[in-house]
Amino acid sequence: MTTGQISDPFPVGEDAGDDEPEVRRRRAARALQAVAFDTIGAGYGEAFPAKDGQLTCGRRLLAGLEPGDRVLDVGCGTGEPTVRQLAAGGLRVTGADLSDGMLALARRTVFPGDFPPVFHRIDLYDLATDRADRVWNAPALGPDGRGRFAAVTAFFSLILLPQDEIPTVLGQLRELLRPGGLLALGMVEADLDHVPLPFLGRELRISGYLREDLEQVLVSAGFAVEECSGHPYAPASTSLPPEEQLFLCCRRVG
Repeated sequence: MTTGQISDPFPVGEDAGDDEPEVRRRRAARALQAVAFDTIGAGYGEAFPAKDGQLTCGRRLLAGLEPGDRVLDVGCGTGEPTVRQLAAGGLRVTGADLSDGMLALARRTVFPGDFPPVFHRIDLYDLATDRADRVWNAPALGPDGRGRFAAVTAFFSLILLPQDEIPTVLGQLRELLRPGGLLALGMVEADLDHVPLPFLGRELRISGYLREDLEQVLVSAGFAVEECSGHPYAPASTSLPPEEQLFLCCRRVG
């Protein structure tokens, strides 16, 4: 049994002094989201206990990968259930999240498997860029990490971005994947663009797509969509409305 470790609990020069006003605005908004998830903590898992669609995607990844392959879980939160599932399946898992609170819970968790998960605090918008190393001390998630991962998972992490940023981040995730690498994605099916919504006692800005639109975004970002399934979901928290969850299994093209 192994315990994951947070490699970089605090970024080095997080504002770096070289950001344009629009970048500073984006980073400030992302920081507020991280604080919200610091507060939510383990309450997220309690509000969304059923993870059938997510686990099904994980099983598909395990069937297509070899033991020791590297997988990046973007928006890993506490590591449940994806880090646990993939680590137990013999994969080398890296978790990435911006919430210190979520990562602290992940660090205290004992994960199964031969390879201890590694956790990095990083803004997902900085993945595959030089800021991953320069700001977040995570060179393996910057340019040095391009083509390094056999698979990337992003379950309900991209919903926190405005729609105009999602194609950029998908392109960066593609860069981190090896040719033919796999992407497992979870999103909410809704025509929303960074709309403020109440969420477990906080307010978060949420984005979503209709199914056909999301598939087109993925294709334009350089992925082939191999499977897409919808799952009606009623959160355990009565303060949250039912939703339609989309799970997509994709492959890097080229």
